[in-house]
Parts: sequence; C-alpha cells; structure tokens
Amino acid sequence: MSDSPSLYPVFLQLHDRKVLVVGGGAVAERKVRALLPTGARVHVGAPELTDALSAWHDSGHLVWHEGEFRPAWLDGAWLVIAATDHREVNARISELATERHLWINVVDDPALSSFQVPAVVDRAPLTLAISSGGHAPVLARRLRERLEALVDHHLGELAAMLGERRSEIRLAYPDLAQRRHFYDWALDGPIMQLLNAGQKAAADALLDQALSSPIAWPRAQLTVLASPGSDPGLLTLKGLRALHEADALLFDPRHHDDAVLGMARRDADRLPVHLEEWLTQGEAVAQLQQLLQTRGRLVMLLGEMLPQTLETLASHLERLEAAGIPVQRLHV
Repeated sequence: MSDSPSLYPVFLQLHDRKVLVVGGGAVAERKVRALLPTGARVHVGAPELTDALSAWHDSGHLVWHEGEFRPAWLDGAWLVIAATDHREVNARISELATERHLWINVVDDPALSSFQVPAVVDRAPLTLAISSGGHAPVLARRLRERLEALVDHHLGELAAMLGERRSEIRLAYPDLAQRRHFYDWALDGPIMQLLNAGQKAAADALLDQALSSPIAWPRAQLTVLASPGSDPGLLTLKGLRALHEADALLFDPRHHDDAVLGMARRDADRLPVHLEEWLTQGEAVAQLQQLLQTRGRLVMLLGEMLPQTLETLASHLERLEAAGIPVQRLHV
C-alpha cells in the first residue's frame, strides 16, 4: 500500500443540481464549458465575465453573481470550483465549502481541494478519465493525448446504440458470460466496421438481428497463460485480453501477486491453489471440467514448473480438447 492515500474515482450525476464556479476568467470559462453538458444549474460568481461566459449568461445557461466572493453564493450548492487568481480568496472558499461538507476543487491547488478534475477523453456517452492524484497533471494530460489517438471516435456511437437496447440485450442474453461475449462481438466485430464506414443504418440492423436471433458462443474455454512474474508489463496483448475476459483465475499464490492478478476483471473469481501439486493428482481433469462448467472462461496462470509437471499438464489439456472444450495456450 502507498504511504499517501489514493483518490476514489467517481462520475457525478449533476443534472439539475447547483454547481458554483467562482471566477470569471479563461480558467472558469473552461470549467463551465465542461459543466454545461451535464445539465447542472451552473452559477458563476465574479466581478466580470469573459465573452463566452457572458453569452452563456445572456442565453440563460448560467446564473451570474456579480461582484467579489460572498459566502451566500454557496447556499444550495452540491459542488464548488474556485478559479480565481487570488490564493487567499480560494483558500477562504475552500474553508467555507469544507465547513458545509461541499466538494471543492481549487484549480491547480490540490492541498485546498477535496476532489481533482481528471484529464478526459470524451466519446460521449463514453468518457475516459485520467488522474495522477494531483501529483503530475502534465503526465495525465500527456496520457490523455495518447488515448485520444487510440480510442476510436465511433465508440461513443456504439455505446449509445447499446444503451438504447440494454433491456433487449439482457433478454436475449440472460447468461452473464454469454452477454459478455455479445459485448465483445459488438466491440470487435462487424458493428464497429460498419460505423467506421459511416453505415449507421446497417450497424443498427445487424445489432437488432443479433438480438432477435441470439448468437451462441462456447460457454467454457480454458486459457493457459505462462506467468509474467510480478511485472504485468510483460503480458502480451492476447494475454491481457484473456485476463480481461476471464470469469475465473486459477493461480498459485506462491508465484503470483496483485500486480498481475489486478489486470483481470474485478468480478472474476480468484481460485488460489498449489498448482504443481494439484495438477499431478488424479482428479485434476475432472475438477477442471467442473470449474469450466460452473465458471465459463477460466485462465490458468502458470508459474515455474518441473518438466514432468508440464508433461502432465499437456496430457490434461489434450483430454479437455477431446471432450470438446476449447483450450488456448498463450506465452509471455
């Protein structure tokens, strides 16, 4: 565990809730620009406003409290952002907001803030937020720039399509593992190809077809993944994806730690076992079959093993494949 406390990531529902921004300059304008799409009731307190803030006020998109900061501005607020040029004013706002148990962000001043505003990759309704915990904002912004190039601009469109059909998806794929495979297909398959080609109507039609005639995926699959040790950076892309898709992880706690296990889905079952001893017992194949029937996609993380144990494992995998269970062998 780190000596300094980490931040708890959260996305706030601010619709029809008062948010106070103190300051009327370029920084305040940037904060308000991000707040307006949330449907928050934005209040801005400042002696003067930028042209954009003034236009939003004139069009009824925000309430302007003209003048120097007054404590009454905090009344009824859920969230406060202090963006003035005067640290003593920001400190006073932070003090009063804290006394009222209001979440307060003082721009570029983590010591006075109870929350940090992350760097954001916007693919509405999909949002990626990156935070350095206030330690290195420039690093978070640089990472955002890289993700901007990596994250497909049509992902937001796909997210909206899936959101509109959420109840139909649950009805067509009531099994959680099958539903997860459906989402994988929607992300990696022809739907995204059609969206990237500008064929939204065809993408809608294909998605609806998959819901009216549900696709069958194999319920069980075993992935055998050679250990990357304690360095998750050594995982291949296929290995990382296998961990992300796993319903359960079978691993030896003597050879694996949280750095690698943490790359898997949080809701995946963790099944610690002394792997080398377990594989050489007579019931290992039957127990593997039972695990695959009850868990679905199982990832077995291999540590250091004796040659004869690896031979036994290879025999087990052949028996599983003969029983019709897909087996994937991956190596770092």
